[in-house]
Amino acid sequence: MTDLFNMLATYLHEVFVIKFDGWVILGFVAQGLFTMRFVVQWIASERARKSVIPVAFWFFSIGGGILLLIYALYRRDPVFIAGQSLGLVVYFRNLYFIIVNGRQSSIKS
Repeated sequence: MTDLFNMLATYLHEVFVIKFDGWVILGFVAQGLFTMRFVVQWIASERARKSVIPVAFWFFSIGGGILLLIYALYRRDPVFIAGQSLGLVVYFRNLYFIIVNGRQSSIKS
């Protein structure tokens, strides 16, 4: 059991201490922006007492998505690159619809 804990401690030290650099900071900032989209959606829904998606959700999605794509490109992770690239298309398209059709922030739940 001690060996398992030592292996886990060694792994966590390598991931969170040895490999910690500016790119990891960028990745955490990007993930923070991406996570904020859910926070603003949650707050807006609580205030409206129904499911809504505020425009800020799409801006946080785009900001976090772009930074996560940059991070994924640097890390050369094809799964991450594909996921963020396709997601960005959806985020920009939804923002385009909001601009063209006017603000629509609620979805019937």
